Amino acid sequence: MSNIYLGYHFTIEPKELGSEILVAELGEKAFESFTETENGISAFVKKDLWDENILDDIYILQSEEFKIEYTIEEIDQVNWNEEWEKNFEPIDVDGKCHVRAPFHEKTDAEFDIVIEPKMSFGTGHHETTHMMIQHLLEMDVKGLKTLDMGCGTAILAILAEMKGAEPIDAIDIDNWCYLNSIENAERNNCKHISVYEGDAALLAGKKYDLIIANINRNILLNDMQSYVDALNPKGIILFSGFYEEDIPFIDASCVEKGLTYVKKLQRNNWVSLKYVN
Repeated sequence: MSNIYLGYHFTIEPKELGSEILVAELGEKAFESFTETENGISAFVKKDLWDENILDDIYILQSEEFKIEYTIEEIDQVNWNEEWEKNFEPIDVDGKCHVRAPFHEKTDAEFDIVIEPKMSFGTGHHETTHMMIQHLLEMDVKGLKTLDMGCGTAILAILAEMKGAEPIDAIDIDNWCYLNSIENAERNNCKHISVYEGDAALLAGKKYDLIIANINRNILLNDMQSYVDALNPKGIILFSGFYEEDIPFIDASCVEKGLTYVKKLQRNNWVSLKYVN
């Protein structure tokens, strides 16, 4: 089998939710690696495994809710490490938390997190992850039983443990995220993180002092009751993954279920909200 790849470069609107859905669908095909770009994602498939109908039943490409365009290029002898190093830059959040890849030099930040950037989602580059890190940096989470819902790379669970939270459950519906979260937790010497593959159904009968949910508006609204049911009295819940214009919908659901608004962070048009039970 040759090492010639085809690279599909997608521009996606809206980017965040569309990228998540598209990666999940392409992952069911022969596509084996993905990188986040400024306007969408790039997806790579070995030419030997490609056929001209590979995108025919990708549902999101037919959806009127998203505007997706793409170009294709042939790439010879892809060196994925070089691709990651070229596209992955260290992140500095408020001078306190640095997120870096193994090939970056260690810094003197109070919280130094090492993430293997196999598919740049959840590395801290996105506004929503950045804001969630900011929330955690200003909170005292020592001893709090914590849930990282839609954990991605487990970066937020890792920071929570570094700040003293325990025990921590990290959950994601995507198999790649599940496996990568385990790897990243081990890479950062975390001892109190348990990673699970699944959705909000896994929360039945569980209780947490702190819930971190960085997903998207539709999933948050659909699963809100499950989060509230899993939150201890006086517990804290952090939401992100949605836009400024989505706040009325999220807030109405939270207030209806007895949560009290505490704080908003905003980065570009993305927002993050903090509530207490």
